[in-house]
Amino acid sequence: MDLGITTRQSGSTTVVSVTGELDVHTATDLELALGEMISNGQHDVVVDLRGLGFLDSTGLSVLVKALKWAKEAGGGLRVVAADDKISKVFTITGLDQAMSLSPTLPDGVAD
Repeated sequence: MDLGITTRQSGSTTVVSVTGELDVHTATDLELALGEMISNGQHDVVVDLRGLGFLDSTGLSVLVKALKWAKEAGGGLRVVAADDKISKVFTITGLDQAMSLSPTLPDGVAD
């Protein structure tokens, strides 16, 4: 399955909606998109994984890299994951402690 990536602005926040499967075959697409956004000054990022059907360790590593890049640029990265099988990956790896993870979009960032 392919990876879909769409972005939109909500105030100063960039919302990146990801659909499909985020794995070893598609993770580079998201890494390039997030890297470009952050290097272009979009430092406050919400990655919406509610449309994701599968996430592996390669996808997680992209999110960790993007969190590092955003923090280095003075911003941050938050993740939205409503599906139990997706959010469980964050919990099992302990990444739910390293980055903000919630089942809904944060206040101020409308659907």
